[in-house]
Amino acid sequence: LLDTVLAGDVQFSGSMVFRKPLMIKGKVSGSIRSSSELYIDEKAVVEADIQAVTVSVKGIVKGNISARERVELFSSCRVDGDVTAPQVTMETGCTFNGVCKMTSPLLDAI
Repeated sequence: LLDTVLAGDVQFSGSMVFRKPLMIKGKVSGSIRSSSELYIDEKAVVEADIQAVTVSVKGIVKGNISARERVELFSSCRVDGDVTAPQVTMETGCTFNGVCKMTSPLLDAI
């Protein structure tokens, strides 16, 4: 399922672009763009604007999240930023500070 995992001891700063599923366990700052899935692990800290197909957050994100299909905010996560996606799920206990906009692919095409 996951081709690449950025380990907990990795710190990355800059623009990240990838095509296959990725899990972040360390610290990332900058911008993230993907034509696949992004998984942010419980101990990960991401300070970036994110664009991907699906974004699953268990750690900390400071930045806006835009997904083509789905954003999942798990109970352990903290998100400070806006979320935009056709489907958004938030588990009880998650911390979300921002604006949530649920887009519809059908309406966007009109």
